[in-house]
Amino acid sequence: MTVQTKTSDTTPFAEVKASILNRLIVRPEIGALLGALVVFLFFSIITDKFLSALGVSTWLDDASTLGIMAVAVAMLMIGGEFDLSAGVMTASTALITGLLAVNAGWNVWLALAVSLVFALAVGALNGWVVMRTGLPSFIVTLGTFLALQGLNLGVTRWVTGTVQVSGIRSADGYQSAGWVFASTTNIGDARIQASVVWWIVLTAIAALVLVRTRFGNWIFAVGGSLPSARAVGVPAVRTKIILFMTTAFAGWVVGACNLLRFAGVQANQGVGLEFQYIIAAVVGGCLLTGGFGSVVGAAIGALIFGMARQGIVFARWDSDWFMLFLGVLLLSAVLVNNAFKKRAERVRR
Repeated sequence: MTVQTKTSDTTPFAEVKASILNRLIVRPEIGALLGALVVFLFFSIITDKFLSALGVSTWLDDASTLGIMAVAVAMLMIGGEFDLSAGVMTASTALITGLLAVNAGWNVWLALAVSLVFALAVGALNGWVVMRTGLPSFIVTLGTFLALQGLNLGVTRWVTGTVQVSGIRSADGYQSAGWVFASTTNIGDARIQASVVWWIVLTAIAALVLVRTRFGNWIFAVGGSLPSARAVGVPAVRTKIILFMTTAFAGWVVGACNLLRFAGVQANQGVGLEFQYIIAAVVGGCLLTGGFGSVVGAAIGALIFGMARQGIVFARWDSDWFMLFLGVLLLSAVLVNNAFKKRAERVRR
């Protein structure tokens, strides 16, 4: 009798614990959250500067532009595609804005509008070519990357005689545009950049779209199985084109933030960063095969980047160690994500 009572008392508690554990396991971002906690605690212990107001604002600033792009890239990867032109797009849009505002004398807001239209058009073209031809997005966007890089260098040198555009602070509309994309908010001793606000807002919007809307369901569907998604009526072509346009929009935001903050842009800016965006998304729980992932996890992945990069600086280590960190982080994330996905599939059954 005593044994029966004890068993009946402990069984519900065990079931509750199992239920909570199962809910955590099916969340793609749980691995990134644990990783961020480890990195945070590690650098908090080894360097006093890490938790100072200046330190916190510095690694948040470092993570913000990477995070904006990582969130958009994560949505695209969940949809089963890649965009290798995402990094160079940040430079292309900034150069268009700068050339129109500085060299052509346009208002900054009008120049920003034109660069946004350009970005969305390139994103739509990428998506249309991928869906029309059936070519891997890796190849299509690699071609776009090379074309944009050549245009950035060739047009900038042709117009300015150099490979950079500067002097936008004197253009009409700079003050208001600068407030939106490059202002600084003081919170105590911390200086929070506008890019951090953009990062938080866009992450929240993307998370809501992904888990609360029909379009979010379409993203998971086309990434999980394109033929199955089409069979149940998902507008696959439209969904993937919008996803490519989303990464292009994120590139425009980052380009505007960098241009208006630093008052200039180099023609080769952003080259190579596309791999960091993908790594941040993978660290955040996205699979390279699509159909699984989290934009919140991608934002946390970018935060890990910022904390690690600035933590290494605060600790006065050689910055070359950061590349070792990236390699280990990527491999670990892929292994962890695969393990979590298999466990999540078992839980859902």
